[in-house]
Amino acid sequence: MPNYPSIFNDVIGPVMRGPSSSHCAASLRIARIGRDLMEESIKEILIEFDPNGSLATTHKSQGSDMGLFGGFLGWEAYDERLPESEKYLATAGINYSIQICTLEEKHPNTYQITLTNEKETRSLIAISTGGGMIEVINIDGNKVSIAGDYYETLIYCNDAATIIPYLKSTLSFDELLFHKGEKSFIEIKSQNNIPAVICSEIMQMNSVTAIKSIKPVLPIMARKDLAVPFITCNEMLEYNKDKNKALWELAVDYESIRGNISPETVLDKMKSIIHIMGNAIETGLKGTTYKDRILGSQSPEYKKSLESNLLIGGDVLNKTIMYVSAIMEVKSSMGVIVAAPTAGSCGGLPGVVFGTAHCINNNEDAIIKAMLSAGLIGVFIAAHATFAAEVGGCMAETGSGGGMAAAAIVEMNGGSLNQSIAAASLALQNSLGIICDPIGNRVEAPCLGRNVMAATNAISCANMALSNYEHLIPLDEVIETMKAVGDQIHHTLRCTNLGGLSITSTAKKIEALLEENPPVFYKSC
Repeated sequence: MPNYPSIFNDVIGPVMRGPSSSHCAASLRIARIGRDLMEESIKEILIEFDPNGSLATTHKSQGSDMGLFGGFLGWEAYDERLPESEKYLATAGINYSIQICTLEEKHPNTYQITLTNEKETRSLIAISTGGGMIEVINIDGNKVSIAGDYYETLIYCNDAATIIPYLKSTLSFDELLFHKGEKSFIEIKSQNNIPAVICSEIMQMNSVTAIKSIKPVLPIMARKDLAVPFITCNEMLEYNKDKNKALWELAVDYESIRGNISPETVLDKMKSIIHIMGNAIETGLKGTTYKDRILGSQSPEYKKSLESNLLIGGDVLNKTIMYVSAIMEVKSSMGVIVAAPTAGSCGGLPGVVFGTAHCINNNEDAIIKAMLSAGLIGVFIAAHATFAAEVGGCMAETGSGGGMAAAAIVEMNGGSLNQSIAAASLALQNSLGIICDPIGNRVEAPCLGRNVMAATNAISCANMALSNYEHLIPLDEVIETMKAVGDQIHHTLRCTNLGGLSITSTAKKIEALLEENPPVFYKSC
């Protein structure tokens, strides 16, 4: 299937807890699929990470373990119990071990998982592709491509010859595949679960050994012959030639066509998302606490300084910085945030949009439209580059968020479509090559500063665009360049805790202080 991202799947979301969407939310979704594969009965879990990937050094501190355990328990990414998911896993009688081994799959965010209960053992290999998005690429030795946007039914069988004709004559589905291997199965992608009565009939067939039903983990489902009105900025402009629509209206067109949902549903979904973002700002400004963090609650102090007229810069700039900090502090205290486009960059985009709106007295409707505009710029990035810092450095996270935010506040301030595009291009140009090197192996610093930098960059570029500064390089070409630059950033500078500020002597001292006891579950192959 072509890569047609959804604003709500790939760009603005998921709603979650934890420091990193590519660690916490993605791992939880992978584990939810594994739980379904085992029919919700798991006794032993073996998790393997490659020593040269990002997860070998970050899985514990950045929340992969927490997300996995929550997913194996069947929880949502915003469940308040997530910080204690390891305890709940033990209470459920599920044992686990983590090994650092050389894996055949070399994507930096690879999870190789083996699951066992009294009756069976199953395996899956999955990758986190950024912003909470995933792809299961192997089940029981068979190559697959499961993104979590379908109901998936796996019919394990020794011979598919008699089963496939029956399925084709009985079921409505989007895709049917036969994976032949040591554990062969028929894979059915569909819009709904296969009815229990039909599953019962299939199980009576001689060659069928098991049926596994895997539920979607994404909010917007895929479908057969999925199409979108455009997938690049140039295509969008061509589509809009005789329509004269604003960027937010084009975003509604895209998402409603892509998701086969009504424009009203698109607006309602974004409305619910901005309520969560607004709540995060309010929560952060009241002050947050959490044991396992580096930075304390700083945004309340910023608020005091702002109210005492001690700060330089205008209201929009300072309110934005305050809001960015508040959201990032909620993330770091395991509060509920929206990955926008990732958890590590969750402060920049909403901080700018809400900060600007509150200074120019814009209402909720304007915030919804601005966020939709940002989401469409994010679609182009997701389709042709990446949001994963493990693949493209912090450029992919805070850089993308800044580009999206620049377009959003131009829209909010009454700018033209071309000015919004120019603002996004300028902001992304300014973000090329930013590395990802968290201090103490936590997604706090320099992450906070880089979210603030992305936000202030967005404000500057929005003003430049509103003043008709020339952006020179078309947005599509800038996004292509982001992909090329990300490929050239050394792996030690892509969220591996192996380079940049991560390996300074002070960062290592901070990391040691945070690790009260050495993990007992590490093994080497």
